[in-house]
Amino acid sequence: MEQLEGEARERLIRWLRRRMDEYGITVEAVAESISADKQAERPILYRDAMGNTWDGYGDPPDWLRRAVAAGQHMDFYRCES
Repeated sequence: MEQLEGEARERLIRWLRRRMDEYGITVEAVAESISADKQAERPILYRDAMGNTWDGYGDPPDWLRRAVAAGQHMDFYRCES
């Protein structure tokens, strides 16, 4: 994919901002959408019997921390690849 630089990049940004204003789309809404897309792409690595899941990114969720604290090994919840 071609990377725009200089004036061409600035023109594109201005055009995008006008379209966003026209449709009432905020920068925050775009950022949230991109974040949601990235999260949706991550495979589920851990799952419990109640259907709780974790993709392995960030801190483990409470359900997994509680299970490990109770003596269960994390690999018990690991999904098969």
